[in-house]
Amino acid sequence: MNELQDKVAIVTGASAGMGEAIAAAFAGAGARLVLAARRRDLLDAVAGRLRDGGGTALAVPTDVTDEDEVAALFRQAIAAFGRVDILVNNAGVSVNIPTDALTLADWRRVIDVNLTGAFLCGREALRVMKTQGGGRILNIGSVGAKVPRRDAAPYTASKFALEGLTRSLALDGREHGIAASIIHPGNTATSFGRQGTSAVRQEGAMTPADVARVVLLMASLPATVNLLETIMLPVSMPFLGRG
Repeated sequence: MNELQDKVAIVTGASAGMGEAIAAAFAGAGARLVLAARRRDLLDAVAGRLRDGGGTALAVPTDVTDEDEVAALFRQAIAAFGRVDILVNNAGVSVNIPTDALTLADWRRVIDVNLTGAFLCGREALRVMKTQGGGRILNIGSVGAKVPRRDAAPYTASKFALEGLTRSLALDGREHGIAASIIHPGNTATSFGRQGTSAVRQEGAMTPADVARVVLLMASLPATVNLLETIMLPVSMPFLGRG
């Protein structure tokens, strides 16, 4: 099925894990991909695999915390494909440190990537999509924005704030035909953060491809429809009743 045939999608954090899975799902649905991440070697490898599978993918190494690099990312996307229909803000980092042991540098690094990076990309997407008369911004949140874990203050704060940013983007973009939404995945089997801990293994985990299926659904809705927010988690994960 080609739900996104010829749509142009930027995916940040696309060099591995959930970002790679989302890019693969979009490519399989006919989208033309612009892949962003800091590591050129990993990013080029992902783009190469997508092209080998018949997809269209452009790799643009980008630090989403750098305003100039984000602007360049969108310029290259437009130069290559003429427009940007979808932005997936997936780039993210975490630290697992007790709050009283956190350094300011730890805090700033997580907030800068998870929140400021999403703002910079979202702002650029609004600018582009307003001129086009529409588009869609998808933010990758976390169940941590609903039920935090211990020793994750900056990550938790960033994901709570990302939900607020999503709502602001949805409101600011509404009259221009721009939809903004957020998905909050639970435990997912990636190398990110706590996903390899014994607690997560006991609770169960989804695959990145599982999450990508839902992101694809959100991205492929009619332009007049928005799935503003959703929570996705393994059936076995103690989200309800979690203390």
